[in-house]
Amino acid sequence: MASGKKQIQLLARQFFKLSVVDGTLSADRVAGVLEYIELHRPANALAVLKAYRRLVAAEFARGRAVVEHAGTINDAMLASISAAMTRKYQRPVTAISQPNAALVAGLRVRVGDDTYESSVAGQLAALAAAV
Repeated sequence: MASGKKQIQLLARQFFKLSVVDGTLSADRVAGVLEYIELHRPANALAVLKAYRRLVAAEFARGRAVVEHAGTINDAMLASISAAMTRKYQRPVTAISQPNAALVAGLRVRVGDDTYESSVAGQLAALAAAV
């Protein structure tokens, strides 16, 4: 069974590599991979598609900075965050606004698996954990 899982992951990674052009996920290539899978139906096609989707979603998330905020945030601030994250990760990162009243004040920025916390709620949680 482990060999089957390894084969699924290997095939999903191969499809993912075909989907990236010059370090950027290509919508045309993704469509081509999906068409290929539909036409040729590899063994365990559903499992391969699920593994491929996870890889594509993770790559997509790496190019987005989800900016959670309690109050209002203007376009200039989003552009500044986008520029800072683009410099940090050395790849294009687009900032997306997402209101979150639970933060009380401040920001939380998520890029892929990385989270940058600068909110009152985050500071209170860190303080509570330290006690």
